[in-house]
Amino acid sequence: MTSRQPPPRFIRLHPQDNLVVALADLPAGERVEDVTLTAPVPRGHKIATRTIEPGAQVVRYGQIIGVATAAIAPGAHVHSHNLGMGAHDTDYAYATEAQPLALPVAGRSFMGFRRGDGQAGTRNYLGVLTSVNCSGSVARFIAEAVEREGWLADFPNLDGVVPIAHGMGCGMSNRDEGHATLMRTIRGYARNPNFGAVLLVGLGCEVMQVPDILREGALRGDGLFRTMTIQGEGGTRRTVARGVAALREMAADANRSAREPVPVSELTVALQCGGSDGYSGITANPALGHASDLLVAHGGTTILAETPEVYGAEHLLTRRAVSRAVGEKLVERIRWWEDYTERRGAEMDNNPSPGNKRGGLTTILEKSLGAVAKGGTAPMSEVCLYGEQPAGKGFVFMDSPGYDPVSVTGQIASGANLVCFTTGRGSVSGYKPVPCVKLATNSEMYAHMADDMDIDCGDIIARGVTIEEKGREIFETWLRVASGEPTRSEDLGFGGAEFVPWNIGAVM
Repeated sequence: MTSRQPPPRFIRLHPQDNLVVALADLPAGERVEDVTLTAPVPRGHKIATRTIEPGAQVVRYGQIIGVATAAIAPGAHVHSHNLGMGAHDTDYAYATEAQPLALPVAGRSFMGFRRGDGQAGTRNYLGVLTSVNCSGSVARFIAEAVEREGWLADFPNLDGVVPIAHGMGCGMSNRDEGHATLMRTIRGYARNPNFGAVLLVGLGCEVMQVPDILREGALRGDGLFRTMTIQGEGGTRRTVARGVAALREMAADANRSAREPVPVSELTVALQCGGSDGYSGITANPALGHASDLLVAHGGTTILAETPEVYGAEHLLTRRAVSRAVGEKLVERIRWWEDYTERRGAEMDNNPSPGNKRGGLTTILEKSLGAVAKGGTAPMSEVCLYGEQPAGKGFVFMDSPGYDPVSVTGQIASGANLVCFTTGRGSVSGYKPVPCVKLATNSEMYAHMADDMDIDCGDIIARGVTIEEKGREIFETWLRVASGEPTRSEDLGFGGAEFVPWNIGAVM
């Protein structure tokens, strides 16, 4: 038996790159390709392999990630001290690379909950939604009363009760973009198939009026939806008592929905990353991209989001758009973000966080190129607004901020019944009513935070596991989780604080 080769200490990601990425903490004096390190370089960080003059482009993944702000010698550490933003590729070449995926040999299924409108859930929760922050505490009181009374045990097909509170709903215009965005978000949560029944609670005098939320018609095809306002019911105690009674009444119907075989085409997976590092674009993100392609090939849906985190890599998506119109819609959202940040005295390169930079990422261009890998290679079938329901299936892009809880909130409102989240630094979160599968980009963090991580993608580097093998492992994990296997974040009880709608408009 031959011994396993030690893991590589650096990697070149594309022949055109003028740098390599350290896969271990490398000391000064170590030889990397044909150069000698002039200073220590932490793992996940970049090393120049040839001279890069001031103003010259720095290339990773075969793509521009910025320009040198000072002369960079071969063997030098390339990071914030000598790399900054610069012009990036805007040759959008709309719809020139949209190639259909090969169909799977056989269809797959998971054990899900069929809803009256034809959707399928991966969980079966009772939901208590709120129209305004003023009803948030009452929503929690209702959920706590249900748990305290103990009657949920009489309904074994239910997973529990989830209060959804937020900080918005009043002190806002009722005619602007912010109002429309919050409306889509609340309506989208009411429709999410992971809720078996929903109670919507308002205060009564807020801007986001309950009748307005209902104006476009029924939110659920199964009729398992009730509304009330605290002022209309006569105060907190009466609202809690009636809310508990309404949930118990609906629970009997929701409990009749039992897990049954459902085609995998009914899965809609939110693709997310947070606490990214220099490994994200090498291991977990491309592996998630392969899993995304597998699901799309089975007729399912994946939703990529975080518009500021595709900035500089949007040309890779526009080329995969199914039409010029779809590609142009993405570029329109990019232009919206450029204007949005400029008007607030910010810039798109503010996005990489301190943790991102400690992990080896420098510019938003570099971060975006790694983030886009989560979307695999499938054609981009649609570009949606925040919280907007896609018209069809396939690989979809949804406009959102890069802030994880805000972005995931929008994806769940858009219909995601499963979340898959890559992290290199160790993000911890969960998103009730939707389970979240966590992928670690490196094995060290996976071992250090084993209670929070579901899959180790660091073995792509450490043991030579292929991207395709890891993608299949992720896909199979999705099917088990969709069928009821709990994720680490569910075991820990996450999901009570991560409903964070995007607050675009003025607070008045």
